[in-house]
Amino acid sequence: MAEEILADRPESTVVRTGGTVTKTHAPGTDEAALALRLAVAAHPAVAGVLLPPLPPAAVARSAAGRPVTRWPYGSPVSGRAIPWEAAGALLARLHAVPVAALGGLGPLPAARGPERAARAVARMRETVTGRRFAAARTAVERAWARIDLPGPPGPGAVLCHGDFHLGQLVRHPEPGGPWHLIDVDDLGLGDPAWDLARPAAWYAAALIGTDEWDRLLGAYQARSGTAGEDPWPRLDVPARALTAQLAARALARASADGTGLEEAGRALVDSCVRIAALP
Repeated sequence: MAEEILADRPESTVVRTGGTVTKTHAPGTDEAALALRLAVAAHPAVAGVLLPPLPPAAVARSAAGRPVTRWPYGSPVSGRAIPWEAAGALLARLHAVPVAALGGLGPLPAARGPERAARAVARMRETVTGRRFAAARTAVERAWARIDLPGPPGPGAVLCHGDFHLGQLVRHPEPGGPWHLIDVDDLGLGDPAWDLARPAAWYAAALIGTDEWDRLLGAYQARSGTAGEDPWPRLDVPARALTAQLAARALARASADGTGLEEAGRALVDSCVRIAALP
C-alpha cells in the first residue's frame, strides 16, 4: 500500500498508509511525557473529543531510534466548509474533562502553549538576522517584552490542547463522521485561554472576520456555560503572546526561504506594532 506524507517538519514526520497514520516525533522528545499524553488520548474520559491512538497505546521507536505513535486516519478540515461551531464546542468539551478522572495515569504534564510561544521567539532571534527584517523583528521583540508568561499550572488548571488550531480537527471514522481533536504533543494542564488565543490573535489581526470569531466563541461559551461573559480579560495576554509567536514564526520562515513576508505575516507584525504601543 502506497505511503502518503502528510507532514514533514523538523519536529515530526507524519505518514499515512491506508487507514493508519504514523507520527515520528523529534529527537530528544520527552518520551515519558509523550506516553502520558498518549494515555490521556486513549482514556474513556476524553472519548469523542480526542482521536484515540491505535492500540496498543504505547510509544514505539523508529529504525533511527526516534519515538513513534500510531493513529487512525481522519479527514481534515476543508477550506470550503470550516467547522467553527464544532471547533468551539470540542474545545469546551476538552476543557470540561474532569482531571480527577485521569488521576490514575500519573501527574499530567503542563500544556505547552506558553512554551511554544517562547520557543518561536527564541528561534526568530537565532535565525532572523541582518537588516531586511530588522523593523519587523523589533516589533515582535517589543510586543514580546510586554508579555508575562504563566508559571506552573495551579489548582484550577484544566486539560488543554496546547496547540489548538483548525488543522487539529479531523472527521473519524469516515469523512462524514464526528469531529475529533488530534495532535497531543502539547496536551496537558493549563489555562484554557491559551487554547483560544490563536483564533483570538487571528481575529485581532483581521485574519478572520467577526462572523467566524463569533461562531467559534459562541459555540465555546454555549458549551462551557460562559455565554454572555467578556472573554478578553483572560484572553488578552495569551492572544498577545500568540500574536508574537505567529509573527516570529512567519519571520523565521521568510528569512529561511529568502522571501518576503506573506500577507498574514505582515498582519501579525502590524498587530505586534499595536501591542508594543499600548499604554
